[in-house]
Amino acid sequence: MTETPTPATATTPPAPVFPPGRYGRRREPRRRRPLVVAGLALVVVVVGVLVSIRLYKNYGDPAYDAQVVTYTDISDAGLTLTFRVTIPEGGQATCVLRARAKDGSEVGRQEVRVQESSGDGATTTVTERLVTTAEPFIGEVLRCVPAQ
Repeated sequence: MTETPTPATATTPPAPVFPPGRYGRRREPRRRRPLVVAGLALVVVVVGVLVSIRLYKNYGDPAYDAQVVTYTDISDAGLTLTFRVTIPEGGQATCVLRARAKDGSEVGRQEVRVQESSGDGATTTVTERLVTTAEPFIGEVLRCVPAQ
């Protein structure tokens, strides 16, 4: 028969005692540094906000949306690119057009200024001849941004 200790007889085992000098010195627990952690968190937030602003400036303004309709008249000297741009009422946009060769290299680039024509902020269709240095394979609209 075994005895089960009762709460009156149960004791917690004592902390182990190590021989002096045998295991090195015991370190005190390190003090936490909440200011360092808070400072690092603040730096991460600020960097995240700056990256977000930069990305929004480059890619995020949905008021200036462009879509390629077609590219035609492909020759060694260029192509004709037709694209639609959504521009707010009374606004202007600067669109960057690009032509690429079959190997993916850029063979032509041009900036085009587009004026909103209908007066109601709808889409505007533009046809532009893009001059290239070699035979293009595809024409693209990289981005449209508010005109400066």
